[in-house]
Amino acid sequence: MSEKTGTFVVTHVDGESAVLTDVTDSHVHTLSAHPDFETDEVVEATIRAEPPMEVTWEVAAIHDRRTVPIERSPETPTKQARDIATDQAVGEVTRRERAGEGEVHVLTVPAEQTEQAVADVIDDDETVRRAARLGVDRVEIRADDGVLSVRYLP
Repeated sequence: MSEKTGTFVVTHVDGESAVLTDVTDSHVHTLSAHPDFETDEVVEATIRAEPPMEVTWEVAAIHDRRTVPIERSPETPTKQARDIATDQAVGEVTRRERAGEGEVHVLTVPAEQTEQAVADVIDDDETVRRAARLGVDRVEIRADDGVLSVRYLP
């Protein structure tokens, strides 16, 4: 019987099943039943394939579960983030490790599309997956005309 331990994001839930996406390898696992999971919840768990065909999975153990809030901050990007944005072309992203834990991603967008870019980052499933992969507890977005700073924070 196939078994897998990892960190997953719950990408779909209905009354009978749930879908987990592994944050490391992006493999998708459909659970035949779930213990009240919620969409976008981060779950560290051991799952195992159900016999005989091993196409659906069951939860063998839950080691941790949490949500990762993604919030728009009223603060503007830091001077460092603004400097990075100035030095890169529109549409580019620079990733930097934070002192301690986490990362900061600086995106340069057309100024008139700043608010839409913020909404896109908030709605993007990859934002939660990246936060889970980095092991952080929250995501903070700072924005100003043409510059987004996406901060993955402990």
